[in-house]
Amino acid sequence: MFRRDGRHAARRRGSRAGWAVVVHLAPGQGRSEGRVARPRYTARLWPIRALRIDLSPGRLLAVGSVLPALALSGWLLAGLALVFLGWFGVWQMALVGIPAAALFVWAGWPKDTVESTWWQAGSVFLVAAASGVFNTLYASQQYIVRRDPATYQQYAIWLRNHGGLPIPPGTEAFGGPDEALRFASMGFYAHDGAIVPQFMPGAPILYASGFTPALLGALAVLTVGGVTARLVNARSAWIGALAFAVALPILYTSRTTFSEIPSLVLLFGGLALVLAGRRMFLAGLVFGLALLIRIDGLRDILPVLVFGVVAQRRLLAGAVVGGGIGFGAGFVLSRPYFDYLSGSLLPLLAVCAVVLAVAPFVKKVPRWLPNVAAAGVVLGVLALAVRPLVETVKRPVTNPEDALTAQMIGAVQKANGLPIDPTRLYYENSLYWVIWYVGLPALLLAVFGAVTLMRKMEKPWLLPTAIILWTTVTTLYRPAITADHPFAARRLVPVIIPGLILLAVWGARRLPVWATAALLVVPPVITSIGTAFTPIERGELAAVQKMCDAIPDGSTVLIVERVTGDRLTQVVRGQCGFPTARVAYPEGENVPLEADVRRIIARTHRPVLLAAEPGQLTAYGTPRQVMALRTRQDERSLVKAPDGTWSLSVDVWLAMP
Repeated sequence: MFRRDGRHAARRRGSRAGWAVVVHLAPGQGRSEGRVARPRYTARLWPIRALRIDLSPGRLLAVGSVLPALALSGWLLAGLALVFLGWFGVWQMALVGIPAAALFVWAGWPKDTVESTWWQAGSVFLVAAASGVFNTLYASQQYIVRRDPATYQQYAIWLRNHGGLPIPPGTEAFGGPDEALRFASMGFYAHDGAIVPQFMPGAPILYASGFTPALLGALAVLTVGGVTARLVNARSAWIGALAFAVALPILYTSRTTFSEIPSLVLLFGGLALVLAGRRMFLAGLVFGLALLIRIDGLRDILPVLVFGVVAQRRLLAGAVVGGGIGFGAGFVLSRPYFDYLSGSLLPLLAVCAVVLAVAPFVKKVPRWLPNVAAAGVVLGVLALAVRPLVETVKRPVTNPEDALTAQMIGAVQKANGLPIDPTRLYYENSLYWVIWYVGLPALLLAVFGAVTLMRKMEKPWLLPTAIILWTTVTTLYRPAITADHPFAARRLVPVIIPGLILLAVWGARRLPVWATAALLVVPPVITSIGTAFTPIERGELAAVQKMCDAIPDGSTVLIVERVTGDRLTQVVRGQCGFPTARVAYPEGENVPLEADVRRIIARTHRPVLLAAEPGQLTAYGTPRQVMALRTRQDERSLVKAPDGTWSLSVDVWLAMP
């Protein structure tokens, strides 16, 4: 039969209530033209004629670039609503989140395609699947709160088990308030008579509802590969996906509960939606919801706001709505976190306001701007390259948080055999962090690509290039993180590494495929190989569960040692399910005054005491060991790429007065 658009269709019918597969041949296909025709494969649910899924490789690749971001956006909004209502749970998320995700997918389903063969599209999906499997096999277990991943993990555990925030301190179990009781701990603030987690709620919502870091990492690989196919070509898409997947920071953040990977999915998924030309409001909403995952997303989407003011008001409206939801959720659920960040957050908000005020007056691009922008790229890279020769970035200690950071830096310097200067931040080396992880060839190709694109001002590349360059410059100038690696490498994950790889693939587009693959894949593999096959902090879940089982039912837990209190207060409260508090200790000491402990014990319902050593408990009862964890942790490297792991020991002793 012939369709009205002139395309020939050969149809194999099933039963009336079944389905049909339609092979559409484009005009001229099927005739002798000296080459084999490539048909488009379309699956149609019958008799619903409007529901049609194109299975051609180009369409699958185009859809794959936007589908993760759309689904996560709907899922996040559903989860946030349930958290505010106090009804969050796995089954509730299945009932509400799946329809919300499906609605977003339906609203943003792209109608464009990319030129691709089955091999080209399939290789991107294969790299994404392999990434997910590999990182699942070598996944980390970070439950003891030592750094950010365990904070996200405990945040997610509380949401999954209790449905909402804030966290009640359970003061009544300790006989009421006492001047020596402390309910806050690392990653969890005491605020207005309750306890609130430190970070934005987006990533914990995902982890609490069943998403794993490895699954999110696979979706990130698929998104980056799809955007590469859209902006460069499908022939090189698998190279971009693979170079991204094997970079050490991507492996690292795809194995444990960080926030950078889901943020990346939304940012690059938003770019894919803009490139697809579909529903600019929805694309802006996806961009804005990156703030629900990381407050740093406000900086990352500033070019989106400018682009929206100048050229696309619907994109701007969506970004403002999505960003407002994310910002508002963080402000309500973690106000102390915003107070802590106010020194950097308020200037960033001021920059956004100024840019949005000035942008409407930009009527056209000055003729000199492309050349100036291209020169700025080169000068910026050169400035970052020579920065270690002319600057040593330091931060004087002005508050307790700075003191803890300085103490840790000093210990890491000693372990690395470096001169002891706890005030150093090592930010002057930030460009070399990039070279460690993606390789010098990728950086040079990315610079070449950025310079060329700046001079050409190619329309599809304007927004992607602006986001990549803006975030790269601002992040490398001030990473705002403790500079031990691989932990500090997370700053490069949401935009810098995928963005530079994208520019590098474009810069190498005229090279043979094998040469591009060698230049972009081999250097990161060499860096990653030292840690890629060594999972960290394995055994923590079992160790925590053993400790929880050792605490009698109905107990109230007092932690009487500084480090144990920092690490385990929220673990015992949220994961074990017991009212938990620390006992304050004098400045410079690791244990509290015995008089304070005995006073609180006398008022506490069924007290159980925890500490790091038996000698810290003998005054109150007979100690017994309930945790003896021996595992591996991240290396803490300050001046070179990490190439191994360090040992980690955690001991916990229990006593019952």
